[in-house]
Amino acid sequence: MNKPYVLLYFFILTIPLLLGLAALQSNHYMDLEKDVRRLEAVQEEWVRGNNNFIANIAVLSSSARIEQVAVRDLRLSRILPENVLQVRIEGGESQ
Repeated sequence: MNKPYVLLYFFILTIPLLLGLAALQSNHYMDLEKDVRRLEAVQEEWVRGNNNFIANIAVLSSSARIEQVAVRDLRLSRILPENVLQVRIEGGESQ
């Protein structure tokens, strides 16, 4: 067998192998790209959910709503300043 023919056969057999590997790599890349798009959609959904939670926290922690719950549900009323008793303890060690 002549040496140039061995190299020719080697290149002839190597080209389909390289094309097959390129096809496998392309398929793997497309699968990874699909996963990235899916994860980006999930991330977008989480961000929207977090924004909704932040908006709900802002609504629920408003002072007007807290006062309404205190008056209506808990039947609390505002205390007058003259009815407040302050206790001060002196003589103790302060930190």
